[in-house]
Amino acid sequence: MDELELLKKDWNKQGNKFPKLSYDEIYSMILKKSSSIVKWIFIISLLEFVFWGIISFALKDTEAMSRFESYNADNIIIPLTISSYIILGYFFYRFYMNYKNISATDNAKKLMQNILKTRKTVKQYVGFNLIFLFISTFAVLGIQFNKDEEMISVIEQASANGELFKFYAVTILITLLVLAIAIAVILLLYYLIYGILLKRLNKNYNELKKLEV
Repeated sequence: MDELELLKKDWNKQGNKFPKLSYDEIYSMILKKSSSIVKWIFIISLLEFVFWGIISFALKDTEAMSRFESYNADNIIIPLTISSYIILGYFFYRFYMNYKNISATDNAKKLMQNILKTRKTVKQYVGFNLIFLFISTFAVLGIQFNKDEEMISVIEQASANGELFKFYAVTILITLLVLAIAIAVILLLYYLIYGILLKRLNKNYNELKKLEV
């Protein structure tokens, strides 16, 4: 139970000797809580970027990565990577501006609007990450179909046996299954991280709605 809930509980007690807080004092508490939540959303998004950067660096010298780099598919990988960095940079900027805007908010209506903007930005950020995972997975699969000698040999064998459609169908279905599992795990992690923060932010939003009544 947070500080605001404790105060509300105290107010409802008969014979309560504590002075009731004014509108401005309650608003100030909600503003402080909301600002802290949005700041953590910004920090966690940066930490997430650093985490995946470390993972990518750690995998750079592995056999699988070296093999993939030998495909000479920079014409696909580089634009995909650059576009992802640009979009991620945009989201980091939005998270930071959401924090700055909420911290400088001076009325409940505007704070409610900024909370809604923050919730929308987080949902868009999660959606982008999942869409990018989907696109990059099939981009890598397409590169392997066209560049990997072993894969090309298997495709030629399947074609010679009249099972080319079956090969592509099975490969794509397995890829989709693995993607579904990966997305489910990622969504669970996002719910545990961003979802809990958004739930608290939504609670603040509802408290503000009560103040405006």
